Amino acid sequence: MPEGGASENVVRALLQELYQLHHLDLSSYERLLLERTEADEELARQLARECTEKYYGRGVYTRGLIEFTNYCKNNCHYCGIQRGNQEVERYRLSKEEILSCCEEGYRLGFRTFVLQGGEDPYFTDEKIVEIVQAIKKGFPDCAVTLSIGEKSRASYEKYFHAGADRYLLRHETADREHYQYLHPKELSWENRMRCLQDLKDIGFQVGCGFMVGSPHQTAKTLAKDLYFIQEFQPDMCGIGPFIPQHATVFAKETAGTLQDTLFLLSLLRLIHPNMLIPATTALGTIDKRGRELGILSGANVLMPNLSPTAVRKKYLLYDNKICTGDESAQCRACLSRRMESVGAHLLVDRGDVKKITY
Repeated sequence: MPEGGASENVVRALLQELYQLHHLDLSSYERLLLERTEADEELARQLARECTEKYYGRGVYTRGLIEFTNYCKNNCHYCGIQRGNQEVERYRLSKEEILSCCEEGYRLGFRTFVLQGGEDPYFTDEKIVEIVQAIKKGFPDCAVTLSIGEKSRASYEKYFHAGADRYLLRHETADREHYQYLHPKELSWENRMRCLQDLKDIGFQVGCGFMVGSPHQTAKTLAKDLYFIQEFQPDMCGIGPFIPQHATVFAKETAGTLQDTLFLLSLLRLIHPNMLIPATTALGTIDKRGRELGILSGANVLMPNLSPTAVRKKYLLYDNKICTGDESAQCRACLSRRMESVGAHLLVDRGDVKKITY
């Protein structure tokens, strides 16, 4: 990063503009990424915290994450549960096991359950609908979030009418060529964008997101990500550092950095002050205080793991993922202390997005 001077003044002016207007053009985002200094990062962090506290106070929403299948029909180049990875010990949770996770989560204070899994053909629309309906019946004051990949519009409509409230589908990159570099040829950027638009049109609270520092990512592709998020206006956005997985073609690639991820979290908060932004497990994996630093940089959601302990080490999207300890939903008290150490507190709340105009 450059050392101060005229470019620093420009970057500070752009940050103030983003704070006030919540939008910039593509070249301005690229300039922010290329020319920022540590002082600029600190300013972005301060402005992001102001935005977060204005709309959400110092409360942090929690979601209970249930990783219910690690089977996947896809072969995404970065992912540890890709179908081609013969090392993975595959598992599926039954509806009863999923409901048991929800029961424990409810007792612990969770009011949103996130069902996340690979694109597993075993879980037909009918099975997903049945699971969603069972959760909504058993826990009517809770939200259900699905994160199960690319589906048809008709499938998304079935999930929505069954009672699913939210859907997480990372766009991964807003650059077509970069998307194809990260994915096998049978997956397309156009279909990913179609899915996101369908989800939004149907009425879901929609989340997108991307990895920070993924192979072939540049300031230009990141600027496209920020501009896409600005224009698409998702309700949620999840980002975390790229972390290589040893059985993938990206095994020897360099991981994304804490510094870049925190700066991008702050920019996301300035772009959409009301967005729900998690401090991800990947952030906690590359730095033991990663999630606390994420909260200080503009995040306001944590997603502790509610999955049965026996399967947690089988859902490894990347190497060295934290699987026991403070990231566990069972250690809500530990998480609470961590949040209090940075002036925040955990909420017992569905944590819906606050719809505002600005």
